[in-house]
Amino acid sequence: MHGVLVVDKPAGLSSAATVDKVKRATRANRAGHGGTLDPLATGVLPVCLGAATKLAAYLLSDDKAYEADGLFGVETDTLDRTGVVTATRAVNVSRDQVLAAIAARLGEQAQVPPMYSAIKQGGVRLYEKARAGEVVDRQPRRIRVDRFELLAFEPPYFRVAIACSKGTFVRSMVADLGTDVGCGAHLTELRRTRSGKFSIDQAVTLEAVEAMDVTSRMIGLKDAVDLPAVTVGPELLPVIRYGNMLPVERFGAAGLERFLLVDEQGQLLAICHADEGRIRYDRVIAESFASPS
Repeated sequence: MHGVLVVDKPAGLSSAATVDKVKRATRANRAGHGGTLDPLATGVLPVCLGAATKLAAYLLSDDKAYEADGLFGVETDTLDRTGVVTATRAVNVSRDQVLAAIAARLGEQAQVPPMYSAIKQGGVRLYEKARAGEVVDRQPRRIRVDRFELLAFEPPYFRVAIACSKGTFVRSMVADLGTDVGCGAHLTELRRTRSGKFSIDQAVTLEAVEAMDVTSRMIGLKDAVDLPAVTVGPELLPVIRYGNMLPVERFGAAGLERFLLVDEQGQLLAICHADEGRIRYDRVIAESFASPS
């Protein structure tokens, strides 16, 4: 079983625990995910099975989209409802103030990662430092926010839709929005609606995974990565299998920076990039050569 299964992760489970349940249910020999979701969050979790685990790094770099619920007037140490309340304030904020603050947060910007995050500093996860009572300076990271829209506003509650680059902390966006309007806020619910080319419409629940044959819902290796595909003939299969770095023109890939190589049946053989006119192999899918194409 080789492919990506888009799972609607339930609340209360870590991404790793969700992957483990999918692996057991599908009896896959290998499994991983294409982008972590906090236990609090629900929604799109691409689960890579079998040879698709070699593609996980490409899925991690994809843009994401979310719907997030927040509560104005209450701040927590984790920036979400799982944390300890650190401050409460009166909420005297108008819809127009919220819309103006949201508009100011669009585009490329620097974001300081929260203390309760899995980012490492000095070889230690930030959340481990936070649990030990430490607060350390964190380097801002560049992010990009393509969409930030107010979906509902019933003070002190609100809901927003966010489309953003990889590595964006939605908890921080919600908390920063509260700071911008002067009353503080924290995240109460989070649902990922898109991860790269995978959407919530494609997702199956964990219960369905455990109760049915999900083969028909699997997304094949070629379709899982959003890169141009170049079809090669059988004479080039030994070249690809053993990683021979020939001129890109031999593969019909001139002018492409990064691309997929597929056989005439559409089976993914390798992910490659061009380097000084020659092909370089980022990933060769050995399983594609284990049986006749």
